[in-house]
Amino acid sequence: MAPLLAVVLSYLMGSIPTAAIAGRLRGVDLRSEGSGNLGATNALRVLGPSVGVPVLAIDLAKGAAAVLLVSQLPGAADQLGTGGIRLACGVAAIVGHILPLFAGFRGGKGVATACGVFLAMAPMATGACVVLWLVLVLVTRYVSVGSIAAAAFLPLAVQLEARLRDMPQPVPLVVAAGVVAIFVVVRHRPNIRRLVVGTENRFHFRRGES
Repeated sequence: MAPLLAVVLSYLMGSIPTAAIAGRLRGVDLRSEGSGNLGATNALRVLGPSVGVPVLAIDLAKGAAAVLLVSQLPGAADQLGTGGIRLACGVAAIVGHILPLFAGFRGGKGVATACGVFLAMAPMATGACVVLWLVLVLVTRYVSVGSIAAAAFLPLAVQLEARLRDMPQPVPLVVAAGVVAIFVVVRHRPNIRRLVVGTENRFHFRRGES
């Protein structure tokens, strides 16, 4: 029962709609502003960094807390092992962010929460992906380009970290990274279509624009 409880609690933690709450506090429904996405990027775009940065930090923390705290519930590791329960809780938090119970199963794209999960489990790999994301966003000013590229690079980065640290290949973590990458790419399908036709929005902080 303990592993299931930890996974459910992680999903519920991920389901906390940080961006939606922040928007409501400012009298804005982010589902009808900007890109309409309940994520940190849209919060930054519509409400500015004073709101968007805390939203980003909390979304990151949801993923990290699922791995570092919720997975430590007494008995949670009995059936899945320490690594297994940490991974299961992390994935549950990401799913919660993408399909949040508390926001009608309409959430964000999972990038920030996934970053928090993998930062807790593979910090070097995640750091490399963050650097890649930052470089691409600065060069192209397309957050979607950075997010898609960083997600696609994550499985390889996890493998490279294991080699650099002279550790056995973490196959379940690599598989999970691959699944997360697929999730992120699928969630970015509208962005990909806009990139192809040249109508994707470049990132900025001005309120009210998409």
